[in-house]
Amino acid sequence: MGSFSITHWLILLVVVVVVFGTAKLKNAGKDLGAAVKGFKDAVKTDDDKAPSASLEQSRTIDGQAQRTDQRDKV
Repeated sequence: MGSFSITHWLILLVVVVVVFGTAKLKNAGKDLGAAVKGFKDAVKTDDDKAPSASLEQSRTIDGQAQRTDQRDKV
């Protein structure tokens, strides 16, 4: 009852095309593609900058670990 068959998806696709039209769907696809491309370019340029910044910021944390047994407390 909860799953959709291929006929349900085809009917839904036809309704979406009729309501929005092919031109709007085509423009939405172009806009989505441009957004994904822009995101990839931004991530790519951030990755190029990130290694040099991480090399400049080296930090050392001094401390001592303490063991706690959580099984005994429950």
